[in-house]
Amino acid sequence: MPIRREHRFFYPIDWPQLSATIRFRRAGGTCEGCGRPHGQTVYHLGDGRWWDAGIGTWRDGQGRTLRTLPTIEDLGVIRATKVVLAAAHRDHDTANNVGTNLAAFCQRCHMNHDRPEHQRRRWRTLFRRKAMGDLFHGPYAGAHTRGP
Repeated sequence: MPIRREHRFFYPIDWPQLSATIRFRRAGGTCEGCGRPHGQTVYHLGDGRWWDAGIGTWRDGQGRTLRTLPTIEDLGVIRATKVVLAAAHRDHDTANNVGTNLAAFCQRCHMNHDRPEHQRRRWRTLFRRKAMGDLFHGPYAGAHTRGP
C-alpha cells in the first residue's frame, strides 16, 4: 500500500528495501494471512473464499482448502482482483520494524488487520470535528433538534 506523504516521516528511510525483504524473501511472494500470490489475478467470492489456480482448489480467508465447494449461486458473484502484497505492522507502530512485527499481507488481509485501528481513528476524527464545531459554532445541533 502506498504511504501517504504526511506519514512518510514515521517510516525508516530504508522502508522500500525492508518491505521487499519481508514480502519476497521471507514470505516468498505470498500473503502470510491467506496465501494469495503477489502479482497474480485471483478469482474470489467477496467473502474471503478464493480460487487457487496454482493447485486447482478453493481456499478460505485463512488460506485453508475448502471442505465444501461453493454453490452455483455463490459462483454467480465471482470477482477478479490483482493481488498486491504490502508489509504491515502487526502492532500498528511504524517505529517497531523488527521482523516479528512485520507481515506480508494482501489488500484484503491488510484491511482486515487494520480495521480496528481505522475504526479508532475514524471515531477520533469525528469526535475532533464535533468538538471543533462546538468550540467555534456553539453546541452541535443533532438531527433531533432541527426545526421544520
